[in-house]
Amino acid sequence: MLAAACASAFAPRSAGKPSGIRREIFLASPGKGTAVVASAYYTKSHGGQMLSVEQRWSRSDTVDVAFYRFSSDYGKTWSAPVERRTGERRPTGMLRRHLAGGWVDPSNGRFIELWNEAILPSDDPLEGLKQWNIFYALSEDGGRSHHDVRQIIHKGEEFDARHPLPGVYTGKNAVTLGDTASMPLRLGDGSILIPVEITPIKPDGSLYNPGGGYTYCDSAVLIGRWKGGAIEWEMGHRIIGDPERTTRGMLEPTVASLKDGRVMIVMRGSNDKKTSLPAHKWVSYSSDGGRHWTKPAPWTYTTGEAFFSPSACSQLVPHSSGRLFWLGNISPENAKGNRPRYPFVVGEVDLDSGRLIRDRVRVVDDKSEADDPILMLSNFFAREDRQTKEIALHMSRVFAFPDGWVGDAFLYRITVD
Repeated sequence: MLAAACASAFAPRSAGKPSGIRREIFLASPGKGTAVVASAYYTKSHGGQMLSVEQRWSRSDTVDVAFYRFSSDYGKTWSAPVERRTGERRPTGMLRRHLAGGWVDPSNGRFIELWNEAILPSDDPLEGLKQWNIFYALSEDGGRSHHDVRQIIHKGEEFDARHPLPGVYTGKNAVTLGDTASMPLRLGDGSILIPVEITPIKPDGSLYNPGGGYTYCDSAVLIGRWKGGAIEWEMGHRIIGDPERTTRGMLEPTVASLKDGRVMIVMRGSNDKKTSLPAHKWVSYSSDGGRHWTKPAPWTYTTGEAFFSPSACSQLVPHSSGRLFWLGNISPENAKGNRPRYPFVVGEVDLDSGRLIRDRVRVVDDKSEADDPILMLSNFFAREDRQTKEIALHMSRVFAFPDGWVGDAFLYRITVD
């Protein structure tokens, strides 16, 4: 019944070539078999200092190699690429890193670089469900050097590298940054919120997957406060989905502040293996800075209508105009697990209700007649351009064929009307 009600809930404002949107290649793929995912981040609280992070993929959930480039002129020109190692053979397996770019704390101008890191015994990406942890590095010179590199560990003597957070035990389960779109948020009290996902475990220590999907996660928020030159961390309560409604739980969260001081979190769900379920994005709200959350519910338009969305990441992007935008996939009909990951849209969020304004949703990109249906418009990061005030969207048009990946990294410029 709900699926039928959602079917007509998507009405993009533009057809054909979207207006107010420009697209250019940011970094091209070196060839068939490799997809490039690349984003650019401001590394100072003001001005045009930027870091570009390029990651090359040949299989799902594995970064083959990464390159850093720097700019001092708002990304007009870039330095020569410098390799950042993302895989290293160790006696106990393959050390893998998934880079998540960085964020500047506007209160002190410090640049915080973030990544997931794990040693995978046989280099199987699924081993990461028991191994991933989150690391960060601090920089005073825009990410060119780091004076502090640490794993994120909850404050208190109980916690260490193998037990970094409540309910997380490396070797049994894991905590990760959901995706490059899961960016930090600074609250008015100075705290830093980082949205994360956690693989839950049963009392016997084995992984818990009550939904029967590909994987299963809870979401949570890490709450950081500056203490001297370092950050002290704690974790808020987990946001736990209903496995009868989302077979992979709550994944890849993104956070933003609302007008009344509440924090909202939008999460990826899934109907993997149970495609008769309606595919949604899910939302929860916190009134105490990310420590406690409302029961997750399907995210809706301000009219109360739910909409279809595939299992893919999304991002809430605050704008200097005081408005809040959301970027992600909305489907005209019920999605099936991860697909289709098109069209890709941008919409405005109502800052009172925390819901999406239906008539402020417009298509950014979609599958063309020349594109294969396997197209994924889902690997992305968005930011406000400091000079033009446009939304600068870094997104790869990825085709994951059985015989190899293909995909260039694009930069979209979206006019804020």
